[in-house]
Amino acid sequence: MTRTIELKIEDVAFGGKGVARDAGKAVFIPFTIDGERVSARIVREKKQFAEAELVEVFEPSPERARPECPYFGRCGGCSYQHISYSHQLELKARQVEQAMRRIAKMPEPPMRPIVPSPLPYGYRNRITVHAQDDVVGFYRRDVHELMDIAQCPIAMPEANAALAQLRATRPRDGHYSLRAHSGPRVFAQTNDAIADAIADFIATVLAGNNGLLIDAFCGAGFFSKRLAPQFERVIGIDWDRFAIDAARKDARPNETYIAGEVTVELAKASRSGDLQIADQQNRRSGDRRSLDEWTLIVDPPATGLSTEMRHAILDSPPGNMIYVSCNPPTLARDLAELQARFEIVSVTPFDMFPQTAEIEAVAHLKCF
Repeated sequence: MTRTIELKIEDVAFGGKGVARDAGKAVFIPFTIDGERVSARIVREKKQFAEAELVEVFEPSPERARPECPYFGRCGGCSYQHISYSHQLELKARQVEQAMRRIAKMPEPPMRPIVPSPLPYGYRNRITVHAQDDVVGFYRRDVHELMDIAQCPIAMPEANAALAQLRATRPRDGHYSLRAHSGPRVFAQTNDAIADAIADFIATVLAGNNGLLIDAFCGAGFFSKRLAPQFERVIGIDWDRFAIDAARKDARPNETYIAGEVTVELAKASRSGDLQIADQQNRRSGDRRSLDEWTLIVDPPATGLSTEMRHAILDSPPGNMIYVSCNPPTLARDLAELQARFEIVSVTPFDMFPQTAEIEAVAHLKCF
């Protein structure tokens, strides 16, 4: 049987659900804000925690906002439209710091201020919609049931125009990726302004590094192409051969792009060939830099770095490393192990996905 209880929301966890306590057990309730007093219906109870659905807000937070999307709460895309944007930023920054403390075991994480999105709405340069039985839209929250969606408020106008055009054609059942920009259909960051902010931040952090740069999970070369002018040589590695083909099309003479399994190719580059050649050239020219003075950028999927990848990095550590993450818990897990050879210089959250529970974070590491 379900039961309804009154609770005080203590915090908002990574993933977007408010956290309360019932007889010492954590209870997770979506669409709530820290400080609120609510009633909630328990829908799933486990030994260590419970999940509930919001019934009523008795004492709303001053940070509670009116959602701009008529589908909010039913659509599975956004979790934070009921929260003021300034407080969304506070929550996300706190969630990243908490992950660093709990998972990476950093007593005092070297946090930098979160970088906000210039556009809290209308920022997504692409959306993926689904069509089935003349319904075109997104899936409902927690249910594999399609909702008919006329417009997505967090998408750019061009993406919404593509959605309107698709809906007018009564498309066949399937999945459709709608983009605001033309170009190769390879992975790219979703928020143009924040992607540029991350690239500018990395360029600033790596100023003064000018030897060899290896960009792992490079995609079509978003970071490596911007950084190529300041490095003697750039090697980009990605498993997606279509992205590598796109990167190769306008590559400079000092850029090399490799399609293959990232861990394998990184190990090849870091243990032999390119780094040793670079080191020999440095020694012949009187440059005192050694093998460990190369730079690595990793931008892995949400699962983070594999065990093999972490070991490859620890076996042949770069002098400087930038870790771009779309999942703070896996970032923290990986940093916990990488601290064996690296100082964590800074961790900077970037709000790539306003109105959602997703967070981007960039860590700067230095080998010691």
